[in-house]
Amino acid sequence: MSAAPLVGYSSSGSEDEAEAGILARQGAEGSNGGQSPVPSQRLPVPDSVLLMFPGTEEGPADDSAKHGGRVRTFPHERGNWATHVYLQYEAGEEFLDLLDVLLPRARTYVPRLVRMEAFHLSLSQSVVLRHHWILPFMQALKDRVASFQRFCFTADRIKIYTNQEKTRTFVGLEVTSGHAQFLDLVSEVDRVLKEFDLTTFYQDPSFHISLAWCVGDARLQLEGQCLQELQEIVDEFEDSEMFLRVCAEQIRCKSGNKFFSMPLNGRL
Repeated sequence: MSAAPLVGYSSSGSEDEAEAGILARQGAEGSNGGQSPVPSQRLPVPDSVLLMFPGTEEGPADDSAKHGGRVRTFPHERGNWATHVYLQYEAGEEFLDLLDVLLPRARTYVPRLVRMEAFHLSLSQSVVLRHHWILPFMQALKDRVASFQRFCFTADRIKIYTNQEKTRTFVGLEVTSGHAQFLDLVSEVDRVLKEFDLTTFYQDPSFHISLAWCVGDARLQLEGQCLQELQEIVDEFEDSEMFLRVCAEQIRCKSGNKFFSMPLNGRL
C-alpha cells in the first residue's frame, strides 16, 4: 500500500475545523515564507462579506485536556490569529446516514475515533495572521477569487491521513473528480498568502473531507482491511454517487473567531 499522505491541520479546539490539504509523506512541501506583514494596499472587507465579527484579541489559555489530548501546532500569542481557508461541505441527511454506517465499522479497528462536528475541504494550511492584517487579507482573497468559476466535484474515495506531527489520524473522503479545479483555486489562494508572506499550501495535495479523527498515529489499524471495508460501504451505499457530488459556490475563511465568505463567479 502506498504511504499515507500528511494533512495540514492546526491542533486545538475550533482550529480542528481548519484541517485538510495534503502533503505526500515522501516529503513534498509547499513553499514557505516568514509571517511578517506586507505594506497595506488593500481595502477592508465590505460588511456584506463579514459574516461574524465577535470577540477580542485575547485568546484562551492552551489546555490540551480540554481538547481530547490535542496540542496546538503553534502557541497562542496575543494579536496572532490562526487562519484557514476552506470550502464548506453542507452535510445532508444521506451523508449523515452514511457516517452512521461507516464509523461503527471503523471503530471496530480504532474505538477512539471521534466523528467530526463539521465538514469541509481545506484550501490552505493553518497560518498565523496578525490581527490588523485580517481585513486586508480577506479583501485580497475576495478580489482574487471573484472571477473564479464555480465548479462541481466528487469526493468518494476513503483515505487515511495524519497531521504533519503524526499526533492525530483522520478518516477522509478524497476528491476523485474536480481535482484540477481545486488546484487552480488553491493557486489563487496561494497568491494571496504570498502577498502577506505566509506559508502556501502543500505540493501534490489530496483534497478531502475529513469524517472522523483520533489522537495518535492509527494508520496501521485503519489501512488495509479496514480501509477496504469502508470503501465497500461507500460504494454500495444507496445514492452515494449523488450526495457525494458537490457544487463549490463560495469559499470561506476562519481567522480566530471571525468568519468570512467569498462567492465564486457564475452559476451552476
